[in-house]
Amino acid sequence: MVDNRTPETSEQERMQALLEKLSSYIEHYHGGAVEYVSFDGKLLKVRLGGACLGCPLSPNTLRGWVEGTVRQFFPDIERVEAVTD
Repeated sequence: MVDNRTPETSEQERMQALLEKLSSYIEHYHGGAVEYVSFDGKLLKVRLGGACLGCPLSPNTLRGWVEGTVRQFFPDIERVEAVTD
């Protein structure tokens, strides 16, 4: 018997896809970007880029857009943090 089920998308893959869509929006409207770094189910690490680098409003982008959007789809997330390396 052939298994025709599609494999479930992992939580990390779903998170990456969400951040890609969010980054496209941020890039289009504000010239910034957000990049997935890692996600362990509780902590999401991202890298802000483009116009977000050095922008005094980047904490608002991180908390409002990135964290706010992510929490809608991943309500159990505990923290979103930006890395600079």
